[in-house]
Amino acid sequence: MLTMALATPPDFTDIDVPVQPLARTYPRGLFIEPHEHDWGQLLYAMSGVMWVETPHEALVVPPQRAVWLPPGVPHGIRVVSDLQMRNIYLRPALAATLDQTVQVIEVGGLLRELIVGLVEQGDSGEPAYYEALVGLALLELQRARRSQLKIPMPDDSDRRLMNLCQAVMAAPSLEIPFEQHAENAGASVRTLARLFKDSLGMGFAEWRRQVQLATAVAELIQGVAVSVIARELGYSPSSFSDMFRRELGVAPSQFTL
Repeated sequence: MLTMALATPPDFTDIDVPVQPLARTYPRGLFIEPHEHDWGQLLYAMSGVMWVETPHEALVVPPQRAVWLPPGVPHGIRVVSDLQMRNIYLRPALAATLDQTVQVIEVGGLLRELIVGLVEQGDSGEPAYYEALVGLALLELQRARRSQLKIPMPDDSDRRLMNLCQAVMAAPSLEIPFEQHAENAGASVRTLARLFKDSLGMGFAEWRRQVQLATAVAELIQGVAVSVIARELGYSPSSFSDMFRRELGVAPSQFTL
C-alpha cells in the first residue's frame, strides 16, 4: 500500500471565491492519510473506485457516486483502482446550505457535467456564467438522492481492530477466515470478536457482509458481471445472489441504481 500525505490543496484564503475546483489523478493502492479542511468538500471520481474513511464510517465510492464532507470532517482515502478525481471545495457559507453530516450522493448526468464544468473552467471564465454553474450545482447537490450503504468504522483506540477492518475492506473475500485476519492483526480471535461487539455493535460476519454488499454495489454500478463479483467475494453465484437478495431485498441482476 502506497501512502502519501495530502497534496497541496487550493488556496482557501480568498473568501470571495465561492468554490475551489481541483483535478487529481491517483494510482491504485494509494492511501491518502487522514486530514481535514475548513471548507466543505465534494469528492467525485470520473473513473475508478475509492474508499473514503471518516472517524465513524467508511464509504465505497464508484463513478456514479460522490461523497459530501462538511467542513472539519477528518477523512482518508484508499484508492481501489486508478482514480480520476474531481473535487469541489465550498467555502463555509455555501457548505452550510448542504448536509451537515457525511453523505454519499448519487451523481446523475447533469450533476456530473456541472462538476466537470466547474473543474475545467475554474473561476477564469465569464463571471455570470461561472456563478450560474455554481448555483445550479448547489441545487443539484441539494436534491440528489443519498445512498445508505455506509460501513461503520471503529475509532483508532485499538489499532488491532482498525487494522483488521482495513484489511477486510482491501480484501473482503469469504476465503479469508476470521482466524487469519486475527493472526495478521496480532490479536486473539476472542479479543477481536469482543472488540467488534463493543466498538461496532455487531459481529465480524455481519460487518464483513456489509463491506461485501457495498463492494458488490460499486461493481454492479460499473457493469461487472454478477458471476465475477461472486467469485471475487468467495461465493458461488447462487449463494451470492441469495445473500444479496436477503440483505437488500432484490436479486443483484434486478438491482436498480
